[in-house]
Amino acid sequence: MAIPLSDATLRLVDGKNYAVLATVNPDGSPQTSVVWVGRDGGDLLFSTVEGRVKHRNMVRDPRVSVSVIDSADPENYVELRGRVTMAPDPGRQLDTQLSWKYDGQDPGPDRPGAVRVVVRMEVEKATGSAARLRPRRGSGSGW
Repeated sequence: MAIPLSDATLRLVDGKNYAVLATVNPDGSPQTSVVWVGRDGGDLLFSTVEGRVKHRNMVRDPRVSVSVIDSADPENYVELRGRVTMAPDPGRQLDTQLSWKYDGQDPGPDRPGAVRVVVRMEVEKATGSAARLRPRRGSGSGW
């Protein structure tokens, strides 16, 4: 079941901040990839190509973790855990949106025959400094 995301988390996801996707390899070991992220409401969105290790891992096991780190303050971060679904990305629409967000230009070409997919993550748990929905009591710092 999806959870609401804090304003600080939404700012991190909406900003030009890189994220690290963690998936589970067939042997149970972690596999990580740096990804560009966007969102649709409270769902995280990112793009990949069918057949890549992260894609194969998510097809087999949809449980993932995504950490988004503030590029201006690396101690401000959020780790989001949840499950993903994938759908085709006709015309590379999401890939192009994310390329403009992060690079300010259209993306480079994919390899011939590559099939782009939109990965949609429903967030089930959030931790880290940006995850809190409201300030903790008695901390004095507002966090």
